[in-house]
Amino acid sequence: MDTYTTIYDAIGGAPAVRRLVEAFYPRVQADPLLSPLFPQDITPVLEKQYLFLTQFFGGPTLYSDQNGHPMMRARHLPFPITKQHAEAWLGCMRGALAECGLPEELQTLLLERLSGPAYHFINTGNGEEA
Repeated sequence: MDTYTTIYDAIGGAPAVRRLVEAFYPRVQADPLLSPLFPQDITPVLEKQYLFLTQFFGGPTLYSDQNGHPMMRARHLPFPITKQHAEAWLGCMRGALAECGLPEELQTLLLERLSGPAYHFINTGNGEEA
């Protein structure tokens, strides 16, 4: 990543973020712990995730431009999120990153970057049970 200024650029910009989101959400929908938290029509969620990850990885501020400040913890508060949810989410992301064929060091970097928010969204007391 030495020649890139952002993670967004290092992974390949918009097409790579789109591929990642499209590889990620089928995993989420198939996960028995995560799928109940998402609507049947996942299309709007895919688009918001694309906008957010673009911005989160250092690309254009698409999410903020369309939706205002991300306030991701507040946006996730209506849903009971446990440590197990966070780990399942990261597991789905790990699989999507591998499917997209990103170099191992980028996969590790992205998972580290996403782990903070994933665990920050835990909102069920001690984070162990809903």
